[in-house]
Amino acid sequence: MGPLPRTVELFYDVLSPYSWLGFEILCRYQNIWNINLQLRPSLITGIMKDSGNKPPGLLPRKGQYMANDLKLLRHHLQIPIHFPKDFLSVMLEKGSLSAMRFLTALNLEHPEMLEKASRELWMRVWSRAAEKAGMSAEQAQGLLEKMSTPKVKNQLKETTEAACRYGVSSSLCVFPAPILKMET
Repeated sequence: MGPLPRTVELFYDVLSPYSWLGFEILCRYQNIWNINLQLRPSLITGIMKDSGNKPPGLLPRKGQYMANDLKLLRHHLQIPIHFPKDFLSVMLEKGSLSAMRFLTALNLEHPEMLEKASRELWMRVWSRAAEKAGMSAEQAQGLLEKMSTPKVKNQLKETTEAACRYGVSSSLCVFPAPILKMET
């Protein structure tokens, strides 16, 4: 018997292309790397606010670097990242609050579907995310109704605060979970 898998938590927001890259790499190699991947939907705006960081779209050099970097990474990692035509509008006006509440509700109710639904949201196919993850129309409607409940709002807030306690300052952060000592 080999070593027990290490637990890795991925705090992510579907607004972040770097989170998507980290998500795909960790999902792709979790068995090879012997990790137990815990997906933790969180809110990048809360993380940015807590850390004092600014989105790349607001900093011209950072934005230009990100565009070039993502183009190279897209080809290297074979992940279909393309900037939305209205990138600044998506980042600054629309944001990801509804998407992240949806994923938080999904994680609470149907965690086995979280990976597929997260991927679909990154693929910008919101109208098909629930269907592609294998949910029935009734399940999807139930989750949409739960998005504004205190339970979902509090869970998303708690996860975002947990990311901030780890010292997260930008769009992607992966941490090994604490190793638990077990007494025999």
